[in-house]
This record gives sequence, C-alpha cells and structure tokens, in this order.
Amino acid sequence: MPTIDQTLARVFGYPEFRPGQRPVIEATVAGRSAAAIFPTGSGKSLCYQLSALHLPNLTLVVSPLLALMQDQLAFLQRHGIAAASLDSSQSKDEARAVMDGVTRGEIRILMISVERLKNERFRAFIRRVPLSLLVVDEAHCISEWGHNFRPDYLTLPETRRTLGIPQVLLLTATATPRVIEDMRRHFAIEAGDVTATGFYRPNLDLQVAPVAADDRPRRLVEWLRPRLEGPHAGATVVYVTLQQTAERLAAYLAAAGLPAAAYHAGLDAETRASRQADFMAGHMPVIVATIAFGMGIDKSDIRGVVHFDLPKSVENYSQEIGRAGRDGAPAECLMLAGRDHLSVLENFTYGDTPERAAVAQVTSTLPAPGEDWAFTLNTLSRDSDVRPLPLKTLLVHLELEGMIRPRFSYFAEYRFRLEEPAETLSARFQGERRAFIEAILEASPKARTWQRLDLEALSRLGAARGLDTSRQRVITALDYLADKDLMTLESKQMTEVYEVLRPVDEAMVSRLHQAFVGKERAEIERLHAMLALFEGEGCLTRRLADWFGDDAAPQRCGHCSGCRGQVASLPIPPAQAPLATLDAAALTAPLRERLASAGEGDAATPTLLTRFLCGLTSPRLTRHKARRLDGFAALEAYAFGEVRDWLAGHTGALHDGQRSATNGW
Repeated sequence: MPTIDQTLARVFGYPEFRPGQRPVIEATVAGRSAAAIFPTGSGKSLCYQLSALHLPNLTLVVSPLLALMQDQLAFLQRHGIAAASLDSSQSKDEARAVMDGVTRGEIRILMISVERLKNERFRAFIRRVPLSLLVVDEAHCISEWGHNFRPDYLTLPETRRTLGIPQVLLLTATATPRVIEDMRRHFAIEAGDVTATGFYRPNLDLQVAPVAADDRPRRLVEWLRPRLEGPHAGATVVYVTLQQTAERLAAYLAAAGLPAAAYHAGLDAETRASRQADFMAGHMPVIVATIAFGMGIDKSDIRGVVHFDLPKSVENYSQEIGRAGRDGAPAECLMLAGRDHLSVLENFTYGDTPERAAVAQVTSTLPAPGEDWAFTLNTLSRDSDVRPLPLKTLLVHLELEGMIRPRFSYFAEYRFRLEEPAETLSARFQGERRAFIEAILEASPKARTWQRLDLEALSRLGAARGLDTSRQRVITALDYLADKDLMTLESKQMTEVYEVLRPVDEAMVSRLHQAFVGKERAEIERLHAMLALFEGEGCLTRRLADWFGDDAAPQRCGHCSGCRGQVASLPIPPAQAPLATLDAAALTAPLRERLASAGEGDAATPTLLTRFLCGLTSPRLTRHKARRLDGFAALEAYAFGEVRDWLAGHTGALHDGQRSATNGW
C-alpha cells in the first residue's frame, strides 16, 4: 500500500498537502472519525477522496445538493477514481449500473443525498454492501444552531449505527464553536480529531459600502463597469434575496451594457443549467443570483462577489464571499445592502414558526403508547398547516423528548408492469419461490397495463399458504425482477413509521411550541448580530474570524473597508405608513372570505393573516391559492411581529366582520 504522500502525488498530482489536510487524512486512514472545518475552496473534499483509496470498502458520501455531487464526481473521474452517484436525474438503467458497480466492489466512492437514506429500496441494497466510511458534506446542517439546519441530517448518527459504518468524516466551511461542538457530540468525535484551519483569506478585499435602495443599481453599474472592462476583468456573482429582484437587476445591468443573467430556483432546470454553464465557461461574466446559485460552483477565477441585498446570516456571507478568488489571486467582495430587506429576512424566520394550535394538531394524531404512528409528511403538513421543514424539526423534538422513536420508512404504494406474461414469469422459478411469485401477482390487481401491489392481501395469502411474505423479502424480490427487466417498478408516497413511547400532554405541547419560538428569537438575534458585524469599527476580516472562533487571523488585515477607516452605517429604508392608519378588515377580507366559504373561518388567526399580508405561504394558504388574492404581500415591507400584534388588536372586529359577511350569504 502506498503512503498518503505517494497517493497525493501519483493520483492527484499535488506535490504537498494544503493546510489541515494531512491530520484529517491520517486520522481517517488510521480508523478514527474526524472533522474538517476548512474555508470554502480550501480542499476539504480531498480529505475523503484520498482516504477512500486507502480504506478497504466503500466510502459513502452524503451531500445536500446535486450540483455538489456532479462537480466532485467530475473531479474524481478526471483523476481516474471510480466514483458514482445515485440521484433522481438518473434513468433506471443508469441507477442499476451504479448499484452493480458498487456490489462488485468496482466503485470506491458513492455519493447520495440524505433523503435517499429514507428510501426503502436503497436501504435494502446498501445493507448488503461493506462500508468503511460515512462522509457528511456540509455537516453544519446537523446542528439546529447552524445556518442551514436540515432535520434529516439528525438521522445520520442512527443510520451510521444501523449500517455498521465504523467511522465518519464531517466536512464544512462554516461552523461556529457551538456548531462544531454539536457536530462532535452527535458522532462522538474526539476533540483532537477536529481540524479547523481558520477563515482568513489574505487575497479577499472585504468592502462594506452600503447604499440606499433607490441608488443601489446605479452604484452597482459604476462598480462593475471598470472591473469588467479592465485588463484584469473577471467573473462576478451578485447576490440578491428575491427571484424578482434577480430578474429586474439582470435586465438593468444588460440595459447598461453589462452582460448579465439571472439565476434562481424559479427558472426551469434547463435554463438554470445553461446559464450556469455560460458563467462557468466565461461567456456570461455576471450572474445575478439568489442563494440557489453557488453551492458546488468550483470556478477558481471569480474576481467579485457583491451582496446587493443583505445575506441571510454571517455564515451565509462567509460562504458566499468564499467563492471569490479560489485561485489565490486578488478578489473583491462588496456589500452594498442597507436595511431595506431586513424585514424580508426576518419574515422568512417568522414564517417557519408554527402556531401552538398547529403543534397540538400534529400531536393529537399520535396513537396510544406502544402503537405505531404512520403518516405521509405532505398529508400531515397539509392537515396541520405546518411547513414540511418545521414539521420535520417538530418530529425531531418529539424524538429527543422521548415521545416517539423512528422505526422505518416505506413507500405506501408499489405498482409494476410485467414485461412478459405472468405465466412465463412464474415458470422461471421452482418450488416455494414460484409459489411466492404467484402470490405477489395474485395480490396485485391489474388495470390496463399496471398492477398495484396490495401488501395486506399478500400477507393474508402468505399466511394461508405458509409463505414468507415479509415486506423486506417482497421488496427485494420486486427489485430483483426490475433489475432483470422482467418488470417495470414504480413506488411513491413515502410513509414514515414511528413507535409512540409516551403520551403528549398540554405542557409538552407548550414546551415544543416554545422551542420554535426560542429558535425564532435566536435567528432574529443572528440577523442583528450580522448587522453589528457590518457596522462595527476596526478590521472587518478580524471580526468575521472572531465569529467563527478563529484566533489565527491577524488583528488588522489591511485589505478591508474597516482597516481603511470606512465605518459603515446601513441605510434605513423610508418609513412606511403607520399600521394604525390602515384598514385591517379590508386588507384581510379576501382571505377571510375564502376561508369562511370553505368552512375554515376559525383558521383566520392573526398569525395566518399576517403570513398572508407579509407575503409568506403555508400549506393552508397554498391550498386556498392565497397568492392570487388581493392583499397577498400587501405589507411585505413591514415587520412580521408588528403586523401580527396589530392584527391581534383587531381580532374582534375581524370576526364580527366575518360573521356579517357569512350571514349575508
């Protein structure tokens, strides 16, 4: 076996390790779990890529975005490393080829999303594969105190245990000391095996030069033009908060003679891919984007990153400016934003906090202790009016409180289309296996071409005929038949199954709701801490390093607006009309009338009405097509809390008005 230095040179072509890589790789190759906290573009991925070549079995990489996977796969394939991904964009034949390669041991690295671990068929497959290492990319997502908390990530420690994966490697670019401690605790990583290289980037010039909203587009043109036309012209990413801002600003820049394109999640996949490809190839020098752009974008020569609107957090700011100057050459990071989008960012946070009644609605569906609780997330979200992400968080809290315990997930529905006559298919098997296949076919009523599997009917047939018709055996058999092209198999409606351990009382409902309120408060505080960071005196680079607990950064970098003596004051937007001068009943009437006509008048709480007026959605508002109603987003420039308090003071009048309208029908 070559040494890690020999592998670095022979496979990857690098003469030496970058800071932090050696201790992480040495720990991993020695069989210990480890964590790497490196700045964006500092070589985190090499830590697992090289380690995988020194481990005996498969390295399983969990990554949050398809773009991250594709970028890293392209790098691995260029270096002759057998790696692949399983993702929703693949055909059945492509996915089967990947799984065959993994089964034969030809693929050393397999990349998946965290959601795939909930796929019943994938879990049945991966249990049969020897695993050496679980890699968690963007590992800060496991912490509620991180900036991109994803509840599904909290299942990873249990996944590691059930799959018997001996060690784990955590990778992230943005983790505060509190988040790092959370990551360590979840995976039992020794403090000595956590390597953080610091957040200081000597080639980045950080500038905070806030401008009032009306003047911001013109100032952006003035800043961009010489940087796009000069001898050192390079690519620039301009970050905005809203999709419509991306479209308007890209059009404004183009009209000013600066080639620019918008990029956001509202575009179709083909358009997004085309615009990203143009930017990566240098054909489109400016991309105006929401945060949908950037994850996994490995373009080394980005010379500018501009925040036209406020970033969502200090962590987001650090991650986004980290995409500039990855080649080590000088790059500029400009923050133009004022406080005009602060209410929008705050409202995003408020919109994810469920009402206490919604929490109670969820917990009221739990059966008695000892019984199984089965549900589909979308249905529970719709019925309780809790968005899917906070609903997943609520389930995590119920688990942490010892109320429920996850058992398994499964697809509620399987259907298949036979590629040969049923008699021919069953004749391929003998004895008990033939009887088993015949029972599956008999328990699957046929429409025109598709047959839908009735698992309860199959269970009854199995009991009557003395057959093992356990769910795992049935799913394995269906996958086998699909792999052999004997049937086309489809599955849908992921169902979650939890065991109920204890009843949930009113005190627990209040505690669960308060956990959301506390998280909401913490997120608002993080926003204001970000403002303080931008408006503070002294070295901006040093203040940013302090946020992440980096003691190695210089006290004065000499290449930021703070070191140049430019203390920022973020412009305050023009004052809005006082809420007291507005007509609450008239503004909310379209929604209240629609809810009343559907028999849901009681759902018109101050919180729901506030979401409507502030332009936020919820499952109930989506179901009633609230976006199309007059009044939606009418008060999006106002603070959510102020609007909610204002509406709470008008509750009686709103209900009286609703009763009058109802009586008029």
